[in-house]
Amino acid sequence: MTERPHTPLRPLWLCRRCAAPWPCGSARLTLLREYADNRVALIIYLGGLLYEATEELHTLNPQETLDAGQLFDRFLGWHRSRG
Repeated sequence: MTERPHTPLRPLWLCRRCAAPWPCGSARLTLLREYADNRVALIIYLGGLLYEATEELHTLNPQETLDAGQLFDRFLGWHRSRG
């Protein structure tokens, strides 16, 4: 049996496998492996997803104010501590 990958369930932006906010820890590790030779491409990819997630999450709940800093850390900030 094939296990479900740690991909985003959109427009909720939760992990399809573990239901954690995406990118979850496993998704982050997978992304680091996939983009090991091109960190700039990883940042561009994640930046695009951050833009899409912000728009989709706002559309789901326009009354709620999104915390830009938390979304930044969730999508882009985590990679900085990696070598």
